[in-house]
Amino acid sequence: MDVVSALQRQAIACEDLGSPMYAELLRLLVDDYEVGGVSVQVLVGYEDRSFGEAIGLRLLGAVHGLVLAGTAPELAAFYPSVGGTWDAVLGWEAFEQVLRSRIGEVRSLLTQPPQTNEVGRAGALYGGLLHLVDQLPLPVRLFEIGASGGLNLRADHFRYVADGALYGPADSPVVFDPAWTGQVPSAELRIAERVGCDITPIDPLTPEGQIALTSYVWPDMTERLERLRGAIVVARRVPADVRREDAVSFVRALELSEGHLTVVWHSIMWQYLSHPDRDAVDAALTALGARATASAPLAHLRLEPHRQGPEGWEYLVDLQTWPGGKRRVLGRAAPHGQALVWTAALS
Repeated sequence: MDVVSALQRQAIACEDLGSPMYAELLRLLVDDYEVGGVSVQVLVGYEDRSFGEAIGLRLLGAVHGLVLAGTAPELAAFYPSVGGTWDAVLGWEAFEQVLRSRIGEVRSLLTQPPQTNEVGRAGALYGGLLHLVDQLPLPVRLFEIGASGGLNLRADHFRYVADGALYGPADSPVVFDPAWTGQVPSAELRIAERVGCDITPIDPLTPEGQIALTSYVWPDMTERLERLRGAIVVARRVPADVRREDAVSFVRALELSEGHLTVVWHSIMWQYLSHPDRDAVDAALTALGARATASAPLAHLRLEPHRQGPEGWEYLVDLQTWPGGKRRVLGRAAPHGQALVWTAALS
């Protein structure tokens, strides 16, 4: 896929997911690229990258980070995340000016994979865990690949409201209302261990880490920004260990624990792994699952896209458990975790 097609698809996705600002910016980038503007220089070497690599969103995230850091004041007036109001004409002029004046810095940031530590996906993790522990009432060892800042490792410390039922602490600064539709058991969830890995982990407790995580939230999506800021407050209270490690090495090193349910979790990160690495992770989980027992079970819980027809995708919450290796779909959600619908219970 060429870069123009990828940018156009990303614009459609942003519009569908509720960010008219980014949809417009991506279309303006396409126009600029097609007439040989500054975006051609910025995107040299990225002409044939796949849609899944999200080059357009990397570029927008890089610029957003400059705005959040206060080093692109000419753009701040147009970014809602810092109190501005988007204007397509004046905003694009300021955006283009930043690209021209900071081209080297922006290009260096393009090499970093997106770090969308989307808190909205926590509902899929938390609800999936409740389904699990309702059937396997053991303390949970939670391991996340592609954890970014590890915010979703604290999913049990967020508040969920659904169909009149309440889950999670009442004083949480992160509240999902409504969190989902469908049935979720009110099981007792005990997380004994929270460990994640990422090839470029971010520390959410540092100012630099907070800017990096916020830069990948689309600036006109205020609810996402509020959730992220609340999750950073939770992260200060609840420790989690996020290691600089690739997914394959991380999963291969895992061991089961007697009297614990070991859960490997990830959300919207599978696309960033190469096909050999995906196969290696699956193989490592299968090998670990072969050693699972009723008193030391293993689960693989994920929210990831699955192709539906030649052009469409659906985002499934699916689960595989060992012993046995049984796999089933528990629910469906949009990429940022919204519109989460539980469609099946464990049996």
